[in-house]
Amino acid sequence: MIDLTDPMDPAKQRFLPEQLSEKAEAWLRYYQDIGIRTFFRDRNYQDRGYRDRADQDAPAVVASAAPKKPLPATPVVLPATTLPSKSAPAASLGTAGIQAGPLLHGIAPGPSLFEAVERIVGDTLERISSDIGECTRCKLHRHRNKIVFGAGNPRAELVFVGEGPGHDEDMQGLPFVGRAGKLLTQMIEAMGLRREDVYIANVVKCRPPENRAPEKDEESTCMPFLIRQLGAIEPKVIVCLGNVAMQALLGKNKGISHLRGQWFDFRGARLIPTYHPAYLLRNPQAKADVWVDLKKVMALLGLKPPKPGQRGKHA
Repeated sequence: MIDLTDPMDPAKQRFLPEQLSEKAEAWLRYYQDIGIRTFFRDRNYQDRGYRDRADQDAPAVVASAAPKKPLPATPVVLPATTLPSKSAPAASLGTAGIQAGPLLHGIAPGPSLFEAVERIVGDTLERISSDIGECTRCKLHRHRNKIVFGAGNPRAELVFVGEGPGHDEDMQGLPFVGRAGKLLTQMIEAMGLRREDVYIANVVKCRPPENRAPEKDEESTCMPFLIRQLGAIEPKVIVCLGNVAMQALLGKNKGISHLRGQWFDFRGARLIPTYHPAYLLRNPQAKADVWVDLKKVMALLGLKPPKPGQRGKHA
């Protein structure tokens, strides 16, 4: 951590107010926790093989599965325009008579925060859990009982991602252990698997008050840790349970009914959204749709439905 408080050292003189400096340092620690360790780097340096001391001390990383678009070699120059003269008739507004204004240099869009979280070589669920610690990064920590990190096979081919913990999960510190969790267990067993064969996680790891949906700032704070979990597990298939998980991972605003049962590529895995078990408890008629989706997952993984009396016996 850089010490900015020594007034006798010009290189360390505080250039931010104390409160703002503390917030900045907290954010830098957070970004380090989720795997982002370099800021304001000229990317051309990396093309020339440049690495600074901070990178030499950091764990080795490999690029995420999403391809990165190179930045343009020269600034993007937008057309130079000003407002037309007031005397110009409204019907004839066009490019004629428009005077040149100052040049505007567009900024090439960079990757999203989630895309910037690179896959850390040798990352483990234990290390991620340790980095989370007794998290106080968002307001959800104020009313939680236990952090619900996730549970299951750390090398699972299949991962289920839900929305967030409910009351039972908050009390036990385990995902999907309430009524919806029991239904999820039945779904897993219907596929010829056991809960310990798969991995189960959520978008947020603390229970939202009154079981409300997580807010965007809460999702954005917690999601990078989920991305690291998925990177450490390296599943073949990710099943998004419900709207929140689907929209958080895919970045799409469409509802689950529009994208349910469709395949998407996600950081080297195949991802398919389906209805949340809690929705099925309220709408049992939708179970048939979910079974159609799960059979797609089974076909991709080479699974066959178990014989009667053999559910959950998958080896």
